Amino acid sequence: MVIISSREFREKQAEYMDLADNGEQIIIQRGKNKAYSITPVLKDDLYFSPQLVEKIRKALKQAEEGKVTRVSGKPALEQFLDAL
Repeated sequence: MVIISSREFREKQAEYMDLADNGEQIIIQRGKNKAYSITPVLKDDLYFSPQLVEKIRKALKQAEEGKVTRVSGKPALEQFLDAL
């Protein structure tokens, strides 16, 4: 783990990003009570993976075809959730 000041990070950004790319944990200390972690964003970190996009498309198609469960009111919702 490497702990550096925000000033040092500004001066040597590329160096510290390269370290993060190689698996090093980089912590940037800003003042007394603030710290940040620098980590590379990987393909698996994307919010909408191809699998999630496919699940959304499938759910939209089911909704368009009327293949949905309608629940009205709290008791019916509780009953539906208990059945899952």
